[in-house]
Amino acid sequence: MDLDPEDLFKDDEDDPENEFQGREYTKELVVYLVDASPQMFSPISTLDDNKGENHFGIAVNCISQSLKSQIISRSYDEVAICFFNTSKKKNLQDLNGVFVFNVAEREDLDRPTARLIKEFDSIEETFAKEIGSQYGIISGSRENSLYNAIWVAQALLRKGSAKTTDKRMLLFTNNDDPFGDIRGATKADMIRTTLQRAKDAQDLGISIELLPLCRPEEEFNVSLFYADLIGLDDEDLDQFIPSAGEKLEDMKDELRKRMFKKRKVRRITFLISNGISIELNTYALVRPTLPGQITWLDSVTNVPLKTERSFICADTGALLEEPSKRVQSYKGENVKFSTEELTEIKRVSTGQLRLLGFKPLSCLKDYYNLRPSTFVFPSDEVSYICD
Repeated sequence: MDLDPEDLFKDDEDDPENEFQGREYTKELVVYLVDASPQMFSPISTLDDNKGENHFGIAVNCISQSLKSQIISRSYDEVAICFFNTSKKKNLQDLNGVFVFNVAEREDLDRPTARLIKEFDSIEETFAKEIGSQYGIISGSRENSLYNAIWVAQALLRKGSAKTTDKRMLLFTNNDDPFGDIRGATKADMIRTTLQRAKDAQDLGISIELLPLCRPEEEFNVSLFYADLIGLDDEDLDQFIPSAGEKLEDMKDELRKRMFKKRKVRRITFLISNGISIELNTYALVRPTLPGQITWLDSVTNVPLKTERSFICADTGALLEEPSKRVQSYKGENVKFSTEELTEIKRVSTGQLRLLGFKPLSCLKDYYNLRPSTFVFPSDEVSYICD
């Protein structure tokens, strides 16, 4: 008999196909927004080991490393890479200054692949020729490439429910004041519309996170504009790291914190007593890194294959239409069980945690631990529920 027939202690991410089986499942949709203005290509010359390196190359390298990690640990997540402040445009909305990088030549999110990483790694060499860089927010112009980029990213994140997907934008830039060259009412209007566009995206369940790149001998001042864009209040502003560092390793560490913070792996209900229950979120503290699930494709159409099982009678060769029976020998007789009856026999819980009582910590033995530990915390979205 299975020790956990209801999969009460199984993480949702252990089964990437469970979104089609009616179970709670969280998949991550990520759009990387990379500033491609000319100042991102300025060499970083403050340190000798950074000679010839620029912030655009750091952002590309960090995104590439992140995609490699996702292939191993979360291969069923979907990503898109979007450059803004570009001379050429490529997006469904046909907005100026925004170029969506996609190997498959279709404007949509896709799973990270080796081909995507290989072509993205060489983007810096061909960027000037194939995409180009320019200032998208300049004085005397009504073009607002940052507004356009958020709009395009929001459209890319349109699919999926907020209950089953985490939607995020990760913004890379070294310009803490994108509207600094504009004055008067034009600047106020562009700031207002950009902040409203960001708020509209956040209202749809899309989080916007900033990964700032500091310029030589100058700290990234997030309070000038981006604090309002990403929704930082005074308390959070003090804790926000003003710069992600000039070195590549510093930026990788900062991106890793953004990518893997507090990933919910399951939602369960904790029954206390007298019809009172609490919705809980579980978080993976330590998990082994495993290769992604293999998807079998048809060799001609490249369509994913579906597995179907059929039972054939060993005596007549006829296809069995009725559900199969399980047999257990008992006192010389064969007792038949249907699949549904066997499932009910194995059922030892309701798929929820129930408080039975309290015991001292000394009663908890090491060998009781059947799998890696999971951190349990009350959900902020669902409070007490009365049956």
